[in-house]
Amino acid sequence: MSQPNLPTLKKILILGGSYGGVSTAHYLLKHVVPKLPNSSSYQVVLVSASSQVLCRPACPRALLSDNMFPQDKLFVNIPPLFIQYPKGSFEFIPGTATKLDHLARRVSVTISAKTEDHNNTARTDIIPYHALIIATGASTPSPLLSLNTTSSDFLHEAWYSFRASLPNASSILISGGGPAGIETAAELGEFLNGRPPRFSFFSPSSEPKVPITVVTSASQILPELRSSLAATSESYLSQLGVRVIKNTRVESVSPHDAGSTISTLTAPITATLSNNTTISASLYIPATGLQPNTTFISDKSLLASDGSRRISLNAQTLRVEKAGPRVYAIGDCSNYAAPAIHNLLKAIPVLCANVKRDLLLCGALEEETLSSSAAATTTPDSTTQDEDRIFKPDTSETQLVALGRSRGVGSLTGWKLPSWVVWAIKGRDYWLWTTGGLWSGGQWGRES
Repeated sequence: MSQPNLPTLKKILILGGSYGGVSTAHYLLKHVVPKLPNSSSYQVVLVSASSQVLCRPACPRALLSDNMFPQDKLFVNIPPLFIQYPKGSFEFIPGTATKLDHLARRVSVTISAKTEDHNNTARTDIIPYHALIIATGASTPSPLLSLNTTSSDFLHEAWYSFRASLPNASSILISGGGPAGIETAAELGEFLNGRPPRFSFFSPSSEPKVPITVVTSASQILPELRSSLAATSESYLSQLGVRVIKNTRVESVSPHDAGSTISTLTAPITATLSNNTTISASLYIPATGLQPNTTFISDKSLLASDGSRRISLNAQTLRVEKAGPRVYAIGDCSNYAAPAIHNLLKAIPVLCANVKRDLLLCGALEEETLSSSAAATTTPDSTTQDEDRIFKPDTSETQLVALGRSRGVGSLTGWKLPSWVVWAIKGRDYWLWTTGGLWSGGQWGRES
């Protein structure tokens, strides 16, 4: 799809090929680029370390077996998704952003490839941009739970290694009481210890085949949900052989990088807790939060001051104002809102409306500079006269958590959902039923 002979193209560069990046590319190609004057002079360029997009929420179950989900729906190749658009309007670059030079308005991208003898090679390209959207997301501490700026081969390698260790595991430790940690604990508990009858509980004398321990620094698991839902979750987890230790942190583990690399993924560990106790386990899964993929940004003025390494932006317009004109960010790499897919999907139309407005204004100014007479006869899209679109995040109690393959807890805009509803919406396939429209662009068929 590369168009090397078109040096005058104005590149709308998108960094990141997951929910935010793929959705933004589709929306721009459907509703923004076609409405720009001289639309053929613009090209949407998507840069992603992986040539496949993943339904990341499904990882807690997918890590157990390839039979849990159709693999061709779990992992979807990105380039074919964009064949539907005019030739030359889109380019996919399989690479990793390594440096943002916002003053020169360019990004350095390392592109990896394999030679005919299967050796890895790499080169660094410098890509200038007319507009930049940063949607690089965030990585999980455990390589089991996300692509983490790597290829799907790396994730599959992690899963296969972990699966091979499960038959010999005598205990499992998980740090983190958020949705990723709790869903992983529930899936492992059900897979290893069996699904209990609907109305039965483990008696105090019952011992699970493989005890699983979740350690959380919070006063309850799932802190975004009300305490009664957290208690319900904990009660059901106990039926799956999962115990929860609250108000406690994992201070250190030995080996020090246990659970966070392929080489230490299945290493037996000893964890030191903040309550001055230790726990030994056959397997360790760190699920304590996300790390923004922003290491390519060296200018700290572009990052939030709280030390989170999230990109600091105008949370209403989604512009990274300190990075110069026509630079934006969205998703977990930024501090626009609490990390949640429903907030991200709500933000896509707002982001793209503001990109459209800025591109139209820039185009009008360029025309005026070239020729005052041309400016007099040019009537930009009415969007140039409109005010910015404003993003308003959903701050209600909204979170759905699957607890194995038959139950779940959750709330939608403050309304408690029955377990079967959570199962029907999320738990049966971890949102896989929704991703087809997202990846293909069908969800963005109408401008909103």
